[in-house]
Amino acid sequence: MSSRRHFIKKTAAGSAALTLGGLVLPQMGYGNILGANDRINVAVFGVRSRAKALIKAVHQDANAKVLYNCDVDETILTEHNAWCETNIGYIPKVEKDFRKILEDKKVDAVFIATPEHWHAPMAIMALQAGKHVYVEKPCSHNPHENELLVAAQKRYGKKVQMGNQQRSAQSSILAVKEIREGIIGDVYKGEAYYSNNRGSIGTGNKVDVPSSLDWDLWQGPAPRENFRDNIHPYNWHWFRAWGTGEVHNNGTHEIDVCRWALGVDLPDSVTSFGGKFTYQDDWEFVDNQQVTFTYGANKFITWTGHSRGLIKPDQPGRGATIYGSKGTITLSRNGYELYNLDGSLIKRVEEGVKSATTDTQGMGGLDGNHVLNFFDAIRKDTAQNAPITDASISTMTCHLGNIAQDMGRTIHIDRTTGRVKNDPEAMSHWKREYEPGWEPKL
Repeated sequence: MSSRRHFIKKTAAGSAALTLGGLVLPQMGYGNILGANDRINVAVFGVRSRAKALIKAVHQDANAKVLYNCDVDETILTEHNAWCETNIGYIPKVEKDFRKILEDKKVDAVFIATPEHWHAPMAIMALQAGKHVYVEKPCSHNPHENELLVAAQKRYGKKVQMGNQQRSAQSSILAVKEIREGIIGDVYKGEAYYSNNRGSIGTGNKVDVPSSLDWDLWQGPAPRENFRDNIHPYNWHWFRAWGTGEVHNNGTHEIDVCRWALGVDLPDSVTSFGGKFTYQDDWEFVDNQQVTFTYGANKFITWTGHSRGLIKPDQPGRGATIYGSKGTITLSRNGYELYNLDGSLIKRVEEGVKSATTDTQGMGGLDGNHVLNFFDAIRKDTAQNAPITDASISTMTCHLGNIAQDMGRTIHIDRTTGRVKNDPEAMSHWKREYEPGWEPKL
């Protein structure tokens, strides 16, 4: 039994998974295998979409329970409560104001799946209340918040995991291990891409706030704006007051995988080309973008984001390709493929559990792996697959992509801080304006 526990502990840290035989890799499921002694009570903030994948993952752990569902929209809460009863067999307590939940000492950890402008402020407040935090990507709305969140984790000492769940994919862990061992030679390029065919969000009309929605609390740290009919519940992604654009919404995942595979942190320089080429509507970011991140003289990462207009016919909806002097590896949430320099397939490794790739929930087996890894870190201080000290670098990288796009020129980065060198104009994008009284502070 002690040997078995040692094996499972290693698996949680992302190493023993690499020793499993066969090319189809099974789900980890180590939380249930261990039958852990310590109960973990969680609250979920923002329950419309992504939260459902997270709650299913929490439910896989026999000694974890969702104590609270929290959302500022009563209609969403009502739908979600019915979903919980069907899918996890019980309805957690309901609360609209997350601050009341933070006062409950029975809550050990919070899961944040709100609009992005809430991610870092909410996470920091949770840490200050003594809670562990699982925060969806991106972990911040702007670089300033990125710095604050990392500093808060260090100050308060709780676990913070970002929702870049491919870090817990056994096939990706194996691929990165093989890349480190030289299976494709000297790696030099990571190619990250995402392709979707989102429609127009139209031109919003000022309308009365729905009676079910607490619009003031929804806005929280963001400066106050009138409610319009094309913002809630999803299109906030494409407005700068609350969202961060596609390079964050989906690029964070693939850029993170490329960074991981190439073994790089912050870039030396960032160049972005792109524009809004499809619909004339309220969408405030580019909808097609190409960003290049350089790392010294020998490595670079590219991000190709097509929010509106599919990449056809060669590439699937999302993924990453790593180029080396002896071959290439393509990685997705559901497996990887190894190719020779002439393009011939050498081997294919499938993930033992499947995950969705381009819908708004992204539900699948990797959520279970990633959440159980987070729980193991809380219970036993095992290594996290996506600790915020590393995950925040991927978020910062995406912030720099947006800044370079806004500047319309290459920006040069201090790799020790992530700040733009000798460029006050670019640095004016470092921090947002906050609603008075809502600015996050340590």
